[in-house]
Amino acid sequence: MDRSLVLAPTSEPNVFVAPDGRRLTPPPGWVCLPPGDAALTRRVKLAGPSWAVLEKRGRKVFSKGLWAPSENVASARSAIEAERSTASYAKRRQSDLARRERTQAEYVATFEEEVVAFLRFSKEWHLLARALARKVAEHATPVGSGTVARTKRISVAERAEAAVIAWMRHQTTAYDQLVIPRVKGKRREVRRELAQISRAVLDLHRRDVPHGVAACSLCTAIVGSGR
Repeated sequence: MDRSLVLAPTSEPNVFVAPDGRRLTPPPGWVCLPPGDAALTRRVKLAGPSWAVLEKRGRKVFSKGLWAPSENVASARSAIEAERSTASYAKRRQSDLARRERTQAEYVATFEEEVVAFLRFSKEWHLLARALARKVAEHATPVGSGTVARTKRISVAERAEAAVIAWMRHQTTAYDQLVIPRVKGKRREVRRELAQISRAVLDLHRRDVPHGVAACSLCTAIVGSGR
C-alpha cells in the first residue's frame, strides 16, 4: 500500500478516486481525521499510511479530511494533547498569537496606504480616499478571507488595485443583482465592463472639481455605510 495518497472525493462518502483513476475504499480500521488541526494532521501523516482527500472547486482546493489507521490518529492526538497541556506550550502559543497580530496589523496598515496610493484622489477628495481605503482594507485583509488581498502571486500594489475594483463592483454597481447567462467567459466580460465604469468613477475624484455627491455611486456608498 502507498504510504501517502492524495485522492478526490466522489458522491459516495467512503469511495475516493486516485490520480490513476482507481476507486478506493478505506481499509478496515481506518477513520477520517477532519481538517482544521494542521499539527495533528502532520503527526498522523508521519505515523504511517494515510489518504488525503482533496476537493477542487475552480482554482481552490478544499480538504475533506485525512484517512488513516485509527490507532495512529489516537496516538497522535494523545501526544499532541499532552504537549499542549504544558505551560511552555501555552507561553509559546501566546507569543505566536501576539506576533501574528502584529504582522496582521502591519499588513493592514501597509495595504491601506497602497490603496490610497492607487486612488491618487485630489485634495478635494482626500477624506473620501481615506474612508474608501479603510472600507476596502476591512473587507479584503482578514486572514482566511480568500480575497485578492491575501494572495502572494502579485505585489501589494496590484492587490490593492484589484481589491478596490472588487469592492466597487459589489458596492457601487448592480453586479450582485445581475442575472448573468451561464456562458463561458460571460461573467468575466461583465466584470471587465463594470471595472471600466468603476475606473471612470475613480477618475472623477482625481481632479479638484466638485460633482454631485448624491448622484455619485462611490460617494453614496461611502456615506451610506458610514465613514
